[in-house]
Amino acid sequence: MNSILVILQSSEKSPVARLAAAAVESEAAQNELNVTVVFDERDPAEVFAEQSERPSAVVLAAPYSPEISTDLGAPLTTVSLANLARETAQVLRKAAPSHARTAAPVKDATTAQVPAKKFLVGVTSCPTGIAHTFMAAEALLRAAKELGYEMKVETRGSVGAKNELTEDEIARADAVIVAADANVETARFAGKRLLETGTKAAIKDSVGLIKEALALEYSASQSSSVKTPARKPRKGAYKHLMTGVSHMLPLVVAGGLSIALAFAIGGVYAGDDEGSLGWALMQIGGSSAFALFIPILAGYIAFSIADRPGLTPGLVGGMLAVQVGSGFLGGLAAGFFAGYLALWLNKSIKLPESLEGLKPVLILPLLSSLIVGLSMIYVIGPPVKVILETMSTWLGGMQQGSALTMGLILGGMMAFDMGGPVNKAAYTFSIGLLSAEIYGPMAAVMAAGMVPPMACALAANIVRDRFSKEEREASKATGLLGLSFITEGAIPYAAADPLRVIPCMVLGAAVTGGLSMYLGCQLMVPHGGIFVLVIPNAINHVAAYLGAIVAGTAVSTLALCIAKRPARVANTDPVSKATAA
Repeated sequence: MNSILVILQSSEKSPVARLAAAAVESEAAQNELNVTVVFDERDPAEVFAEQSERPSAVVLAAPYSPEISTDLGAPLTTVSLANLARETAQVLRKAAPSHARTAAPVKDATTAQVPAKKFLVGVTSCPTGIAHTFMAAEALLRAAKELGYEMKVETRGSVGAKNELTEDEIARADAVIVAADANVETARFAGKRLLETGTKAAIKDSVGLIKEALALEYSASQSSSVKTPARKPRKGAYKHLMTGVSHMLPLVVAGGLSIALAFAIGGVYAGDDEGSLGWALMQIGGSSAFALFIPILAGYIAFSIADRPGLTPGLVGGMLAVQVGSGFLGGLAAGFFAGYLALWLNKSIKLPESLEGLKPVLILPLLSSLIVGLSMIYVIGPPVKVILETMSTWLGGMQQGSALTMGLILGGMMAFDMGGPVNKAAYTFSIGLLSAEIYGPMAAVMAAGMVPPMACALAANIVRDRFSKEEREASKATGLLGLSFITEGAIPYAAADPLRVIPCMVLGAAVTGGLSMYLGCQLMVPHGGIFVLVIPNAINHVAAYLGAIVAGTAVSTLALCIAKRPARVANTDPVSKATAA
């Protein structure tokens, strides 16, 4: 039988590669294509030659669109993994000649009709868009396949939306699952069974979510309102805050790295030499990117609460927070105040239909901006400024004992839920202090966040009999995630054995955070892991910082080696427990 061979030149542990593979399998099932997917980084000609049946077409996908001059003896389509995941149907349609499709079954009037396979769609998103977004998508796709359903999942990660849902796909979907920790627009799913939840729920119980979504009922009018599911979506302050953080984070990263480069080129006083390259980099990082991140934070918190009407007062309030000196705390206050005010005004102001068009472009922006602006200048700003200055003075003058305590707390929080609300609270707190030029907590948080994945990777190779085969195979990728400051890499290990793994992770991360603060380490950028150390002046006391990371990793690794039971007793399997039901 003719078939399409899809070669993914990537590790099976790559989230994007796994998402691309799942998208190809879903598209193939939907369109009755005979497709073989293989993960293999060797020469494509070798992979092609090993196939028992000669494929009629080949799709070659790599992290970047590969270039190949070898004649495989079959039509070849090359594409990047990201584009394959996002534009699966177009790629397969281009690669597959009409004869690659299997014959459609002939319907027999005397035979009972086979029920159509259910089709679901989903959207996943997390604040940073790095790990939970793709883990949740993969979990949903695996669960749908296990239940015998077809599913397509749109991922809204750090590089934008991939595998976007079309109007036709949404129209024929039996149910929609939105697993997001940041705000996702759901208006396009009007009239569908819609279940909203967080990414962690999708990772832990994806089968349960799918069953729950299909059990929902449409409203009698088939309008956008649907019956509220038993599993409530994550609402309130946390979701709104994470929406603001997800939009703010790229500015903080770009600004922090620009400032670090300015110091590397022009020294500590790089910003004083007007016209120099160091001065220009300080303008980009300090005067522009850092000046914008508080308004963006406030604006998108308000946007999450009130949609578009909240964006203008949120941005205005955030900018005023910077101008009156209330900083990060003022931006938080402005964002929440602007959002709830705009939401109330939008519901309260009733106009004749002929004047309704004035509300979104004139009345709401003007009223909300005036109220928020005056409140920030005269009511909210001054006391918040005093609180920020008091906190900054205390943090800046901390003695070694109090610094150690704070580092222990922040470090432990980073490992407690590995990307969840507690982790994000410590991370957001540390980012906010960057605007006040307090860099110690940021160093402690990033160092502590690197410990759990690295400790799991080391322990899986030291006491191999206490980890499953899948855990050992995943250890190299997990270690790399740890070096990159992606704490979520340890989630499969924690999900498989939480009572033993999580306390060990918290212990080592707390040691690292405490040592980092105690030794006076300061970090100017909020992400990048070990790789930011190659940038001069991004971190001070490099040797001490590395020592803190090594010490905490050693503590967690030793604790894991002692606490873990042999795999045959613990029966751990992080892949199945973390990503499937």
